[in-house]
Formats: sequence, structure tokens, C-alpha cells
Amino acid sequence: MTSTPAHIAMFSIAAHGHVNPNLEVIRELVTRGHRVTYAIPPVFAEKVAETGAEPVRYTSTLPSPDDDPTAWGTTLLDNVEPFLNDAIQALPQLIEAYQGDEPDLVLHDTASYPARVLAHRWGVPAISLAPHLVAWKGYEEEVAEPLWAEPRKTARGQAYYARFAAWLAENGITEHPDRFAGYPARSLVLIPRALQPNADRVDDKVYTFVGACQGDRAAQGDWQRPAGADKVLLVSLGSSFTKQPAFYRACIEAFGGLPGWHMVLQIGRHVDPAELGPVPDNVEVRDWVPQLAVLKQADAFITHAGAGGSQEGLATATPMVAVPQAADQFGNADVLQSLGVARHVRSEEATAGTLREAVLALVDDPEVARRLKEIQAQMEQEGGTRRAADLIEAELPA
Repeated sequence: MTSTPAHIAMFSIAAHGHVNPNLEVIRELVTRGHRVTYAIPPVFAEKVAETGAEPVRYTSTLPSPDDDPTAWGTTLLDNVEPFLNDAIQALPQLIEAYQGDEPDLVLHDTASYPARVLAHRWGVPAISLAPHLVAWKGYEEEVAEPLWAEPRKTARGQAYYARFAAWLAENGITEHPDRFAGYPARSLVLIPRALQPNADRVDDKVYTFVGACQGDRAAQGDWQRPAGADKVLLVSLGSSFTKQPAFYRACIEAFGGLPGWHMVLQIGRHVDPAELGPVPDNVEVRDWVPQLAVLKQADAFITHAGAGGSQEGLATATPMVAVPQAADQFGNADVLQSLGVARHVRSEEATAGTLREAVLALVDDPEVARRLKEIQAQMEQEGGTRRAADLIEAELPA
């Protein structure tokens, strides 16, 4: 599909799991001749600029990717209040930044509340680019209401909702905060349909699954399997919840020195390698790795089951042991296990013996390999980056 060049504005928060999934879509839109601005805190501005988009920098109050994950707190209200606080303080910055340069269409990550407010103020279409599972018919009754039952009874919970509703009303929006935050008018889902719980109950008039939009990731660097490594295992808990030295020691105990195995252990920035103790020669410890490049050669993947890692495991047909840490990772782990391509292991049960047994069972199971190939083929039919760009152009005002 071709379209008259337009100004498209993308809005996101500074988190790898919210920026990385949409970058190839942005790159494709720029390649098609559109002017794309991308509102993002400075820490991600350079990564955004590499796509050809114009970074629009704003100051965020959210914890940064380099902060200790405990900065997010432990309760549901701890987790959601920072997004509202950040949205309220970011909106005036973004109004000023786009004054006289309003876009024809708004794209936004699901966590970027100001984007939908701005689209409403400007009277332009808004499309959510969801990097994770989305709500299905019945989600409120089955998930949201039980989750929020207790917090809603507290003074703090009531104050949160009152503040959210007042902010929306100030900007001419009468939707309930839950509807506003969780139910976009139009959404492209950047995960494979296979990862979506209750996919048959998702409203396909609103949500379109375009699958992984990964690109070749060449800019992230390459990785080569060491000579003599019969099997390669990647261990990664993503970019945020990585302060887990005991877990990493269990992985080393499980696979360190295991004949024929080479383990790539990504520990993030919050763990000192000295905390790991003696590291055998067949264990490669890194604070960061080009994950997709490693997975293309890996035989198994121990993952936190974030949306990005889960779909990369599926796209490369890599058996997974899912050890979720937070948020949607628990649901993703259950879905991966139900697909027959992973084992869900709870953090407290992730001992050396449990991890080793799970990995060895998966890599030796021909049915796991068959299911992975089947899902990989399904993902290739979802369209990815090009389909996402086509659907975005279809929503541009005439």
C-alpha cells in the first residue's frame, strides 16, 4: 500500500520492552517517505534516531532502565501510580513540543497515556502498538476486577482513580480510567497470536495481530557458537528484573562443566560477576548480549518470559524454560507451557536440578521441536513489519 507522505507521531516510555518491539515499524514508515517524530526520554533518543525518526525528547519521572527494579515497588498501586504521575507531568511538555507541528496520526505504546490525550485534543486518529497481550471479551470479570478488588477499597486506590478521572476530564475525556488505559479504539498487537490468551475472544475489529517486527538486529552485533559446543543455552531475565545472583549461581551449578554444553549467561547491570563465584570455562558471562543473534544458534533458552523474549524464542524455534519475575510474564509462561514448547518454573523452585532437568527434557523431545516449527510457520504468515505499516497507512486521514 502507498500513501501520501504524512506526519506520524509515536509516543513511548523509556523501557526496552516498550521501545524495541516498535522500532522496525517506525523504520518502515520512514522508508516509505513519512515524517515520523518519536516522543521519548533522552536515554532512548539515539536508538530512535537510528530508525530515521526525529526524537522529541521529554523529561520522564519513571524509573529508568538502569535503575534497580525495586524502584517500581511491590504492590499494584506502586506499579501503576508512577505511570499516571509521569503522564500528568509529561503532557505539558509534549503539548509545547508539538505546538504548531501537530501530526496527522498518533501511534503510541500502551503505557503512554499522554498520547491518547493529545490525539483527542488534536482530533487525529490514534493507534496503539501493543508489545504484550491485550484484553479479551471477559477480561474485566476474569482478571481486572479480582486484581483490583482490594486496592479499590483503600483510600489510596480511590485517590488514584479520582486523580486519573480528573486529569482526563480536564482534557475533555469522559471515559473511565480503566477503559482509557486498557481499551484503545484501534490497536496493532506486536506479538504473535499464539502468545495471546483467549485469542478467540479478542475483538478483531479493534486488535490486529501482526506478530513480531524484529528486523535483522545487525546493529546489535553478532554472536558465534564456540567450537566444540554441541548445545548452546541462553539464560536471560531481560533488561529490568535482573538482580538475581542466586538464580544465576543455580544456572552455573546446573550447566557449568556439563559436557557438550555452552551457556551464555546474561546478568544485566545490577549483579557483580564476583557474586557468581567460580565460573567454568563453558559459561560465558555478559551484562548484555545480542539476544536474537544468540537465539538463532541456541538449543534452549531460560527466560523470564517477557513478551519480547517469548516471541523471539518462538520465532527462532527455541525450547524455553520460563522463570517469570513480574507483570505479564507469569501469564506468558503459562501460555508458552500450554503451547507445548516450554516449562513454567516458579522462581522459588528454580534450583540447579530443576533447571537442568527441564532444559534437557525439552531439547530431547521431538514433539516440542514439531510444535515450535509449526508456530514459527504461523508467525511468518502474520505479516510483521510490512503489514503493520500497511495498516497504519490505512488509518491516515484522507
